[in-house]
Amino acid sequence: MKIAIGADHAGFALKEYLREKLAKEGHEVDDLGAHSDASVDYPDYASAVAHQVASGAADRGVLVCYTGVGMSIAANKVDGIRAALAVNPDEIALTRRHNNANVVTFGAKFTPPEDAARMLDVFLTTDFTGGRHARRVDKIMSLEREKHD
Repeated sequence: MKIAIGADHAGFALKEYLREKLAKEGHEVDDLGAHSDASVDYPDYASAVAHQVASGAADRGVLVCYTGVGMSIAANKVDGIRAALAVNPDEIALTRRHNNANVVTFGAKFTPPEDAARMLDVFLTTDFTGGRHARRVDKIMSLEREKHD
């Protein structure tokens, strides 16, 4: 699977941990930065990853910042993105099954690397259920179309 990954300075260390994990597992990883813990603005990295996923250049996206919330908010501004904050494995499984989440965000302050790795595995291996959930995702996507009318 091709994964776009990004982080701000606060998420840099966790991003590096997850990037290495993904590469070891054989995923093609597109690291869009940040490439150090020097202060940067998280929306820049959320945008880069979200656009890669929305365009189809990446299958899924992974974002890390201090809380994970800022990245989620910014990524969700890009049409076609359904970014979900990782809190626990069950929640991540549900965001994949019910919402077809295509970007996962992590809060480096609150998520130990081993927990993030476990939730990332769930994010990458859980399929979208479809059915009644597809109708609901279609309604979410129609909200994006309303922005452009």
